[in-house]
Amino acid sequence: MKLTTAIASFMCLVGSAAAFSPAATLGRSNSALFNSPFDGPSLQYTGGSDPNNANYVKLSDALNAADTERRKAQEEAEARERAAEIRREERQKKIDYMNNMPDSQAAGTVDEFMFKEGVQDQLDKLDNDLVGLVPVKNRVKEIAALLVLDKMRRKLGFETSVPSLHMSFTGAPGTGKTTVAVRMGQILAKMGYSRRGHVVLATRDDLVGQYVGHTAPKTKEMIKKAMGGLLLVDEAYYLYNAANDRDYGQESIEILLNVMENNRDDLVVAVAGYKDRMDKFFSYIPGMMSRIGNHIDFPNYSADELVAISEVMARDLEYSIDPDAYPVFKEYIERRMELPYFSNARTVRNAMDRARMNAAIRTFEKFALDGVNGGVCTVDDLKSIRKEDFQVLVDDIVNADASKRIFA
Repeated sequence: MKLTTAIASFMCLVGSAAAFSPAATLGRSNSALFNSPFDGPSLQYTGGSDPNNANYVKLSDALNAADTERRKAQEEAEARERAAEIRREERQKKIDYMNNMPDSQAAGTVDEFMFKEGVQDQLDKLDNDLVGLVPVKNRVKEIAALLVLDKMRRKLGFETSVPSLHMSFTGAPGTGKTTVAVRMGQILAKMGYSRRGHVVLATRDDLVGQYVGHTAPKTKEMIKKAMGGLLLVDEAYYLYNAANDRDYGQESIEILLNVMENNRDDLVVAVAGYKDRMDKFFSYIPGMMSRIGNHIDFPNYSADELVAISEVMARDLEYSIDPDAYPVFKEYIERRMELPYFSNARTVRNAMDRARMNAAIRTFEKFALDGVNGGVCTVDDLKSIRKEDFQVLVDDIVNADASKRIFA
């Protein structure tokens, strides 16, 4: 037994010595003894099973990406510097030009700009379309004068800025607010202060939704329609309900205020309504008041001005009012002005429609039913409005019950 154990120990010693002999060492030159300890298969990256592996990048790739971003930032900074240098050079050229320009330098005549741009034509139409309203027409002419002179300054190279063109129209119904808004839109377009010059009329129903998330899309849709022109918000005070903190109108107002400030170069906003209610509305929304630079008050028409309006309406419809019919119509207007719900020019328009209907009934009965002149009527018969056609309107007021007079 001892002999066997001794033989086994001797064999182990021989094997160990052979492993460290020179011959054995030379024969194992390509073995793992001289290889890198990191080349073993257990230390090579195989991707693993971590789902975030896609977020890891090689260090070289990260350095290259950072170098690319650094070059881009440097190029952008150089581009900004070149642009700033160009602006400084242009600014200096402009300063030199303005300093060397004599004060007697011709800039053209005001009339030339007024007629060339079509502004005078729009002002003439305003005079023809609206009777009276002298303060309103003067205010519109003042705005037009500012725009014309501003354009003349730009032609010479002076610094200019777009003036605040947002407007407030206050007055009773039928005093011409919408007509003035249309003319202002066209004037702004002629002078290059708006792209299209159209007018979009909006009320609370067009701007305010009925549930959460409905107001913003409606308001933005109306603003989109009006872009490049003028947005006229009629009876704007209905947008704000002081008795209800959860009213959706406040959201619409905030959107309008933001657009009035940030898009004033491409949209003019005009708010309209009764003066006392508009003043109260502005007290609740001071931001609206501060953004409006032009406040125009539309006074009520006098009886004589309303009679003149009826003459304009008749002319536009190719009717003629007999001279002796005007006193009767004026009597109707004076009586109607004392009743509720009087609406200035709108009341005149309704009265003219009724007078035309009365003239048609009179002509039909005379020639169709009674057979006067063999049923043949003349041009004068077809276009004349006579005093009896207006007398019907006066009789309706005089003879109607007190509760029904307001509808006469």
